[in-house]
Amino acid sequence: MELPVLQYTGQDTGKKVQLAEEIFGIEPNDHAIYLDIKHILANKRQGTHKSKERGEIAGSTRKIKKQKGTGTARAGSIKSPIFRGGGRVFGPRPRDYGFKLNKKVRKLARKSTLSYKAQEQNIIILEDFSFEAPKTKYYTAMLHNLSLAEPRTLLILAAPDKNIVLASRNLPHVAVLTAAQVNTYDLLKAKKLLISETALAHLTKSFSQP
Repeated sequence: MELPVLQYTGQDTGKKVQLAEEIFGIEPNDHAIYLDIKHILANKRQGTHKSKERGEIAGSTRKIKKQKGTGTARAGSIKSPIFRGGGRVFGPRPRDYGFKLNKKVRKLARKSTLSYKAQEQNIIILEDFSFEAPKTKYYTAMLHNLSLAEPRTLLILAAPDKNIVLASRNLPHVAVLTAAQVNTYDLLKAKKLLISETALAHLTKSFSQP
């Protein structure tokens, strides 16, 4: 697939780039995408949930009533789960929700997502650029020039650019990542992908490696 290279002002540079078929033209694998999204979201979970069980409740340990003759069930501790204020039975404990996912599956998921974006014609290639100052109005103007005021966008750069990152930070539905930070979750959330020329070269080189 061949795409024109645009300036961030929206003007056509006259240059064209060829998207690699082995990255942007594969048959998407939905299950790989599902596994990678599940993997990313699971790793984001803190897993710090905790409730106290009967051994952790602060309270008296005296026997609260005599063993027999009350006509009710025997009870030996006020910290029993059957009493109000007692410990919880099998409550949540801190745990790690993360799980292992093979690198090849994660790479396939990202390539599948990029292929979906290419099929839907939701990829825009930009000439390498930078802002002279970290001002939100510059980023807003760029989106306006590219007719991208509404949809959620993801800008992929070759390397971190402080002015661009700071200019985008106050805008909703906008994300900026480097080529090394690209992941399936952020790719899938974005409606439109803005990729700089150098970032495209980085992605092509990275995903072409076995």
